[in-house]
Amino acid sequence: MKNYFFIKKIIIIYLLLFSASFSNEANYFKEGKILFDKKNYDQSKILFQRDIVFNPKSEKSYLYLAKIFDQEDDTSEVEVNLNSVLLLNIENEEALYMLALLKIKQSDYLEAENLIKKFSLFCKALCSKKSEMKDKFEKLIPDNAKSNN
Repeated sequence: MKNYFFIKKIIIIYLLLFSASFSNEANYFKEGKILFDKKNYDQSKILFQRDIVFNPKSEKSYLYLAKIFDQEDDTSEVEVNLNSVLLLNIENEEALYMLALLKIKQSDYLEAENLIKKFSLFCKALCSKKSEMKDKFEKLIPDNAKSNN
């Protein structure tokens, strides 16, 4: 009987410690978002990266990292993080939108076209951005391709 209570105490202590550490991990994204909104990109980047360490499927942290790297004009890191978001959730319209604009900026005609088509399939909240994206894409289309359409 004495062992039963001892084991029960150990389990309770373990659960309390585990839940406390889990709640700290969950706060990394929230704290990072607050710092991001205050335009403190360096500190928020660290918190988003910590969130990814503890939760590798945190698509929101990858998305905010992409936004930070976009502010820093680091297009390779923007692309890596946006692709991570899309691996986790192919329907993330904000990531599709940002990646399509990046591909347009890089003059990657075929990839931009594919991303715009995907965006059109999945857009819900950002559908108003579709015309802006298509206008930018139209400027990318080579003149000989326009005459064939």
